[in-house]
Amino acid sequence: MNELIDEDENLNDTSDDAALPHDRRGPLGRLYHGETSIDFYGRRWWGLGLSALMLLVSIGSLINNGLNLSLDFKGGVVWEIPSLDMTEEQARAVLDDNGLDGSDARVTIQTNRDTGGRTVSVEVGDQPDTVRQAIQDAYATKEGVTTDDISTSSTSSTWGKAITEKALRALVIFLVLVAGFIAWRLEWRMAAAAIGAMLHDVLLSVGVYSLLGFEVTPATVVAFLTILGFSLYDTIVVFDKVQENQQRYVATRMPYGDIINVSMNQVLMRSINTSIAAVLPVLSLLVLGSGILGATTLREFALALLVGLITGSYSSIFVAAPLVAMAKEREPKFRSLRKQHATGAELERLVLGGTPSGRRETRVRTSAAAATGQVVSGAPTAESLLTHTPRPRKKKRRV
Repeated sequence: MNELIDEDENLNDTSDDAALPHDRRGPLGRLYHGETSIDFYGRRWWGLGLSALMLLVSIGSLINNGLNLSLDFKGGVVWEIPSLDMTEEQARAVLDDNGLDGSDARVTIQTNRDTGGRTVSVEVGDQPDTVRQAIQDAYATKEGVTTDDISTSSTSSTWGKAITEKALRALVIFLVLVAGFIAWRLEWRMAAAAIGAMLHDVLLSVGVYSLLGFEVTPATVVAFLTILGFSLYDTIVVFDKVQENQQRYVATRMPYGDIINVSMNQVLMRSINTSIAAVLPVLSLLVLGSGILGATTLREFALALLVGLITGSYSSIFVAAPLVAMAKEREPKFRSLRKQHATGAELERLVLGGTPSGRRETRVRTSAAAATGQVVSGAPTAESLLTHTPRPRKKKRRV
């Protein structure tokens, strides 16, 4: 009879000590099911330190090297010469012969793999119409073609300046509106952290362009704006889980570091899946479109997107979440628990839906004492579990 009772109790056991399927899963299985126990909060300074280092390198490159702005932003003239054998030195020599400094020109050679055609592009600063026409005639004479075969385009520097100012103005308005919405939907600390992580992503992406000397075109700016949207999306996904767990543990004295760790582990696979789904199409643009098919215009857009997607996934976990944790730990509710957070098996139990250890240990000891008929030191009595002092029983009157 006792064996049947024990078997029935094991079948109905829903406590934290019951055998869980995750025990039989490997590391990838636990990652896929959101059952990892990585101490993100404990390693927060590693992530923030790496971000600070990368930001310093990016800012240093921007100060020393600046950005390689395209014709659309700095203004100038570009000639496109169809030629099968013209070299870069010959293209610069034509400029020297007509009173321009060929060493300051930007010369690129593009080959069309489908038609086998070859185009030499020569770009210089803004020039008067007479100089532009003279250079066009010189290239036509050298290649033995008409001037109509030489494509010429020019852009004023004032146009690029106006576009830049409008873009910055739109960016400021966008940041204010997004920060207001996140503060209303979540809270202002999360809004500040999300904006900080987003600026972190854009600055790193711009720094990569400065370090490698890639040209910044209008397509690159569009890619940077796309980065803003992805960075915010990934961060909001993380913060939504943090707020959900924060409300779940509102009645417990739980360190905010535990809330962050539990949320990060539960949402980690979702962030990875989102990033992979976004990176794969961008890689196809870079490898297939730009590398194999020769569509070089796609490279400007895809490269900025690739860098931004990677930094966006990184910053949502290693930048935005730690910033929120450090801000929330200043609140009176979490200030006394600042240096306490679960790790190892205790963190794993919390990720799997367990309760904080204090309550769990008391419940386990009380259950064991009740089963064996023993009295456990420190175990709560029936009276201590009541929220108020029990009323004394009324004595029955004898008739």
